[in-house]
Amino acid sequence: MADKPARSRVARVVAGRSVYFDDEGFFWDADDWSEEAALELARERGLATLDATQWRVIRFMRDWYDGHGRAPMNRDLKSGTGLSLLELERLFPDGIRLGARRLAGLPNPQTCLD
Repeated sequence: MADKPARSRVARVVAGRSVYFDDEGFFWDADDWSEEAALELARERGLATLDATQWRVIRFMRDWYDGHGRAPMNRDLKSGTGLSLLELERLFPDGIRLGARRLAGLPNPQTCLD
């Protein structure tokens, strides 16, 4: 089995704090996440604000991660939010993986693969 490529990390100031991100823009440490950081990152992606449905998805993802130690699978996300995959994808400019997951501060799925 091939070794995973080494991740690089980059420090940025987000919501007034220095935070590390990986080379794909995911939080290095999920504990560095804050609602203010999510809002700032959303604005960078072209969202002026996050609406109640987007926050519901982000909070569900964070709660799931906190309780299970991993991001929710699509089926968990659908049942937990009551939204279809198409609805979830459309809520965030970059979809679930690159949009919602980044804004929720969850780890890069590439680093979760064995």
